[in-house]
Amino acid sequence: MTVTILGVPTNSSGIPGGVANAPAALRRAGLLSRDIEVGSPAGVRGADGVIDSAALATTLARTRAAVAEARRSGHRVILLGGDCPVLIGGLAGCSDADGGVPGLLFVDGHEDAWPPHASTTGEAADMELGWLLGRGLDGLGGGLRAEIPQVPPERVAILGPRDRDEIAAAGIDPLDDLVPVIDDVAVVRDPASAAGAGLDRITLTGGPWWLHIDLDVLSTEALPAVDYRQPGGLGWSDLRTLTDAALDRPGCVGATVTIYNPDLDPGQRFAGPIASFVRDLAARLDRPPVAGS
Repeated sequence: MTVTILGVPTNSSGIPGGVANAPAALRRAGLLSRDIEVGSPAGVRGADGVIDSAALATTLARTRAAVAEARRSGHRVILLGGDCPVLIGGLAGCSDADGGVPGLLFVDGHEDAWPPHASTTGEAADMELGWLLGRGLDGLGGGLRAEIPQVPPERVAILGPRDRDEIAAAGIDPLDDLVPVIDDVAVVRDPASAAGAGLDRITLTGGPWWLHIDLDVLSTEALPAVDYRQPGGLGWSDLRTLTDAALDRPGCVGATVTIYNPDLDPGQRFAGPIASFVRDLAARLDRPPVAGS
């Protein structure tokens, strides 16, 4: 088994640069990867409430095809965003190659389940987990809708969000009526146990699973180079402990690492630590899980 690392240089805000520059910055920091060609969003919010959903559909379709090809070749996959919607292409590609959508351990500072018209930004990065769980799909164009697989709620767990107050203030339903949500305070208290609790649910019925890591799950002190900062969050040691504990379990077929914005990182001082984290993640994916996990 080998690991394929694919960059997805996209920014669902519809502007060039920002998080779309992350794969190139991480290559300059020594991380070997190749990029998927992505769509070119126009930056205009459509009638569906999403910024250029046609360009997003193109990006997801190309990501899906690349992941499916890697999986059919027997590889596990790491997708480097860009931002969180690249996750959709990863899960769809696994479904195409493996015959089913993997479960999802979703490690993120946000729940990412805003209905498109309720989002203050129109960015698909506000919405992708809601879509994967069947929320907010009404009104999406057929091209985009066709790229979004459905993940059974019993195969999803969320670790690390800290945007509950923002969700409540907007009158948006949180996701904890559908899936377990373990907030950042609980994760910091015991990262390994949080990972285990999430995976106990996801792997209860067996089957593969995917690890999604949005780096804004980290505190601003640990990583300030993200677009949407919040109080709280994990430290790097917490994230590494969580990731190690998760990958002690069998069945992980791939991962996403997203949301690093090198434009907010003068001197690119965080590119090296992120590249090191991804290399370690690849090494863990490339070896068997711990016996008995």
